[in-house]
Amino acid sequence: MKNLTLSKKILIVLGTSIGFAILFSFFFIHYLYSKLYLSTVEESIIHQGQKTAAHYHYGELSEEIIDKIQWYNVISEYEIIVVDNLEELTTSFPYKINYETLVDADDKLILEQGSYVLKEGFVEELDREIIGAIFPIKSEDKLLGFIYIYVPLAAIQDVFRESIPLLIAVGVLFFFILFLVVNRVSQSLFKPLQELQLLSGEVSKGIYSKRIETASDDEIGQLAQAFNSMSLSLEQQEVRKKEFISNVVHELRTPLTYIGGYTHVLKEKIYSSPEEAENYLSTIEKETVRLNKLINDLIELNHLQEDMYSIDRQPIAIAQLLFDTIDLFAIHMTEKGLRLASTIEEELIIMGDEKRIQQVFYNTIDNAIKYSEENGVIAITMKDNDDFVQFLVTNKGTHIHDEDLKRIGERFFRTDKARTRTTGGTGLGLTIVKEIVRLHNGLFTITSDAETGTTVSIQLPGLLTQEKEGT
Repeated sequence: MKNLTLSKKILIVLGTSIGFAILFSFFFIHYLYSKLYLSTVEESIIHQGQKTAAHYHYGELSEEIIDKIQWYNVISEYEIIVVDNLEELTTSFPYKINYETLVDADDKLILEQGSYVLKEGFVEELDREIIGAIFPIKSEDKLLGFIYIYVPLAAIQDVFRESIPLLIAVGVLFFFILFLVVNRVSQSLFKPLQELQLLSGEVSKGIYSKRIETASDDEIGQLAQAFNSMSLSLEQQEVRKKEFISNVVHELRTPLTYIGGYTHVLKEKIYSSPEEAENYLSTIEKETVRLNKLINDLIELNHLQEDMYSIDRQPIAIAQLLFDTIDLFAIHMTEKGLRLASTIEEELIIMGDEKRIQQVFYNTIDNAIKYSEENGVIAITMKDNDDFVQFLVTNKGTHIHDEDLKRIGERFFRTDKARTRTTGGTGLGLTIVKEIVRLHNGLFTITSDAETGTTVSIQLPGLLTQEKEGT
C-alpha cells in the first residue's frame, strides 16, 4: 500500500465499496426469497391444508369426497394427494425428500396425534426444492385418511423474473451515476493534487510564478489556495531578495568606489594642492564611516528581526528623552531653516529600553529632517492615548505615494528611487524603528498627504498597560 498513489488507493476503496454493495444485494435478495417467498408459500399450504382437512372430520372418506379434492387439485396451484393410509401416500408420492423417505416413524406418531407434518427439501426426480405438509383427516374416534399438499418451489431467478428487468435498469442507472460521480471526484480531487505535485517540483527549482487553478472551496481547494499563497509569498520574497542584494551591492559599491578612486589619486599624487589632498582624505574618511554604519545597521537589524536582542525594560521619563534627542538636531534644523512646533506632555512614563527608544526618536526625526523642504516646519507631538503613549512626527516635503507607503520599513527601501547622496543614510533607519517598536509591543504607522505632509505615528504601551500585561 505504501507504493500506491492516492488515486489508486481511493479507487480500491470505491471498488471495495461496490463489491460490498453487490454482496449485500445478493444476501438481501436471498433474504427476500427465503423469508418472504418461502414463508408465504408455507403459510398458504398450512392454511389450505387445515381448511381442507376440517371439512371432512366426520364420516367416511368417500369417492365423492376424493373426487372433489381431486377437482380442487386441478384448479389449484398446489399438488394435492388424498389417501386412506400412509402406505398409499408413499405409493402416490414415491420420491424422497432430501434423500429420506417422505414419512418416518416420528412423523407417523405426530399424525396419529392429529397434528400436521411439514416437509421441505430437495427432490432429485423433480430437480428442485418442494415444500408441503401432510394433514390427518380424523373423525371423532379414528383416522379417516391423509391429505398431502405440496408445491414445487420456483427457483430464485423465477421468483424475481418480473423484477429482473427493473433490477437491471436500476443497476445500470446506479453504475452510470456512480461513474459520473467518480469521474467528477477524480477531476476535482486528483487533478489539483497532480498539479500540486507538478508545481511543487517547479517551486523546488525556483520557479514561483505558476498557480493552481481551482474553483472549489473544499479541503483540496483550500490546499490549492494555500499553495498559491505560498508560491506568491515565495515569488515576492525572491523579488525582494534580488532587490536586497542589488541594494547591498549598490550601497557598498558607492563608498568603495570613492575610497578606491581617491586612494589611487593620493597614491599616485594626482592632486594640485595639499588642500585638495585633504579633501580627498576627508571624503575617504566619510565613506569609511558610512560603510561602517551600513554594516553595523545590517547586523543590528538582523539581531532585532531574529529576536536575538533582549529588551532591557526600565521606567523611562519619555518626554525628557525626547527633549534630549531633539537637542541633537538643533544645528541640522538651523542649517536647513526648519522651525520646530512641538506639543509634548511631560508627565508620560513607559517601560522600555531607553537606548532603543532614543534610537526610535533619533531615526524618525532624522528621516523627517532629511526629507523636509527648506524653511519648513517639523511638528513633533507626544501625548497620552488610551493607556498608550503616542509619538507623532510630521513634515512637509516629498509626498509618498500609496504604493510606496506599504513598503516603508523594508530594508534599503527609499522613496527617492534615484538613491541620491543628498539625503545620505543607508535606507535602514525606519526598518530598525519598526523592529524596535515591535519588540516593545507597539504600533508603527505612516501616512502621507500632499497638503498636510507625511506623518509617522508610533504608539507604545504606557506604564499602566505594561503593568497589566505583566500581571
